[in-house]
Amino acid sequence: MKSSGSMRIGELAERFDLAPHVLRHWEAMGLLTPATRVNGRRLYTRDHIVRVLTIIRAKAAGMSLEQVGEILNVTGGAERRQILERHHAELEQRLREIAASKALIEHIMQCTAEDFTRCPGYLRVAESTAGLKQPGGNTCVVRADPPR
Repeated sequence: MKSSGSMRIGELAERFDLAPHVLRHWEAMGLLTPATRVNGRRLYTRDHIVRVLTIIRAKAAGMSLEQVGEILNVTGGAERRQILERHHAELEQRLREIAASKALIEHIMQCTAEDFTRCPGYLRVAESTAGLKQPGGNTCVVRADPPR
């Protein structure tokens, strides 16, 4: 960063391993505004670093750029909270789906049945994650120790 505290678009992009065109796209969408232009060049400040980091983290959490824009550009705290509560609920649902997938994979990794899709233990896990009635019996054949 230069002693003036400002940086060009390439320098800001490089900090986050982004291509400069990504920042220009975010600017066009209203997510990022350059502090100033000098000789036609965009100059960014420390505040822009925080803004870019916020956009990156929101995207990593599964938000679309439109959703990120809503959060960044909304003027009222109550409205921002409503947007975030909706997204939080979506994340919670995704976490439940990931946990269900993880349980199935973990069972398959330990199952010694010739056809794991016919294993009673696998069927129990699969049907419970799908919200179906669980089959009776506990005759699953799994390894004593998980694979490494």
